[in-house]
Amino acid sequence: MQDELEFRRAAEGALDDLKKHLIAREEEDEGGFEVEEQGGVLNVVFEEPPSKFVVTPNTPVRQIWISALATSFKLDWDATAGAFVLPRTSEKLIPLLDRLIEENKPR
Repeated sequence: MQDELEFRRAAEGALDDLKKHLIAREEEDEGGFEVEEQGGVLNVVFEEPPSKFVVTPNTPVRQIWISALATSFKLDWDATAGAFVLPRTSEKLIPLLDRLIEENKPR
């Protein structure tokens, strides 16, 4: 298990990479969503359908939590993968968010 400093460094790096990815994707998707950062928490806000995803580090349990689509996703650090991963699907943070964004799009 990571100590608090190791977790904070890994989480900050992962969330920074995610923010850059989402900003690039936000520009590509032409306004389908907007990325906001407040105090280390990333919010992905959608116009249609109106909704919000929240991505936040949870230091006490050493996880990154995503609240999206009425579900909580809890990602653990996987040292082998060098990334935060959703245990039940083995999805890494960025591919997981990409999938959730696609699932949130109107059909």
